[in-house]
Amino acid sequence: MFGYIHANRQEMSEPDQKTYKSYYCGLCQALKRMAGMKGQVLLNYDVTFLCILLSSLYETENRVETFSCKVHPLSRKCGFISPVIDYGAAMNILLGYHNLMDDYLDNGNRKKKALADSLQKTYEKIRQEYPRQARAIEAFMDKTRKAEERHEENVDILSGYTGEMLAQIFLMKEDEWKEELMNIGFYLGKFIYMMDAYEDREDDDRHARFNPLILKYRECSQCYEAFMEQSLTSLVEEAAKSFERLPILENASILRNVLYSGVWDRYEYLKIKSGRKKNEQAGKER
Repeated sequence: MFGYIHANRQEMSEPDQKTYKSYYCGLCQALKRMAGMKGQVLLNYDVTFLCILLSSLYETENRVETFSCKVHPLSRKCGFISPVIDYGAAMNILLGYHNLMDDYLDNGNRKKKALADSLQKTYEKIRQEYPRQARAIEAFMDKTRKAEERHEENVDILSGYTGEMLAQIFLMKEDEWKEELMNIGFYLGKFIYMMDAYEDREDDDRHARFNPLILKYRECSQCYEAFMEQSLTSLVEEAAKSFERLPILENASILRNVLYSGVWDRYEYLKIKSGRKKNEQAGKER
């Protein structure tokens, strides 16, 4: 799960691409400061979006840091440093730790468990600093696992658990923007759950793993894509409504790129891939 809330860089101006990259690299360096290279493994675009959103809303001053990067060793990179980016890194570690543990519990992946164990001390430190957010993630994991065990078929309930959790993550501090920030997190959380289930449906069906969209597809395979598109569109629209009510001027073009374009990249790719598969199967049957 996670990794669906990213930018469409092909539709970005060069200055916006540079700014987006500076947030991404700044988050990567913040993860390194908190947890070393193992923290950097957890880096994701969803938290990058959160860092840009909160930095822009609160007009946070970013310091620029230059550093060498092992992934791109031929040139020095630039990244932003700020309290908001540190907050994003802390949330990234909380989310990443539970994601690793979830993979271990689902698939018995010992490498994921070893990485989670190596992050334990950092996780506990962050958990003490941000108890509300940590409790929200832990409650989300517990509710989701219990729902999967009882084979909960209501996708709205399941996606709502992710929404409730991400709403707390998007709320860095309680202030006048609380409702709008929580709404953005809630609806994007539901979108992330739906996208993750959509991407995994065929594989989960083959391996007899729980996925609420398997039943949706079996009930009406012809109306399945229309259901998905309508559901995902309504969720993004609700998140976008709350975003537009925030007094954000700085980086607004980057944030709109993500909300109105970038979030659809993976969906369009998967839809094309699925259609290609169906055409290939139909050709074989003929």
